[in-house]
Amino acid sequence: MNPSNPQILIVDDDQQISSNIASYLNDFGFQCETARNAIEFKRKLKQLAPELCIVDLGLPDIDGMDLVREIKNNATASVLILTGRSHVSDKVMGLEIGADDYMVKPFDPRELVARVKSVLRRHAESPQAKASQEIASFHQWKFNLANNTLSSEFQPETILSTAEADLLKVFVKNPNRILQRERLIGHRDIGPNDRSVDIRISRLRKKLETDAKSQEIIKTVYGSGYLFLAQVSWTKLDNDQP
Repeated sequence: MNPSNPQILIVDDDQQISSNIASYLNDFGFQCETARNAIEFKRKLKQLAPELCIVDLGLPDIDGMDLVREIKNNATASVLILTGRSHVSDKVMGLEIGADDYMVKPFDPRELVARVKSVLRRHAESPQAKASQEIASFHQWKFNLANNTLSSEFQPETILSTAEADLLKVFVKNPNRILQRERLIGHRDIGPNDRSVDIRISRLRKKLETDAKSQEIIKTVYGSGYLFLAQVSWTKLDNDQP
């Protein structure tokens, strides 16, 4: 994707509204895709990996707040809520769960463009975005944080899922430290029966520990969490490197 034309994914159950938003943003150089419900949105989110999601809260198959939580927990995209809910409590909740901005319908298209540009600019200038322009090297592996690819001279390049990549980013930034499950899932409260972290760990292990002779990289510390056993070195990406 051309970095000068950011990808935006819009979800709204009113197809006319989402089409109008996409048409207007396209005129300003943004690449827009639309979805009418959460199921279609989630499918396109995995395919497109957009830089920004514009989310309506009144979706037919899920409450928009729950979808925002899911995006912030599992994707790297920024979120702008665009909704008919004008109550202050809704706006406060939306921002507290991680939305980057909140707009109420009806809206001025010029203000929407300004808000979109502001959100994308803040994201590009954030420490997290700057840190992503690096490659982490450990054991035989090289992990490109910009495009979530994992490679080595012994294995073909693999594109990690967003959830796997986010997990590995936490590990490479905190090597040789015991990390609790809450830290790995994004500092949210998780119940004793929540196995989401363990499932992600298992999937990531299969990609890092490719055979029986592979050194254990992710160690389970029972009762405490997980330990990433590696010395990590960092190199900056060239500006023209994908």
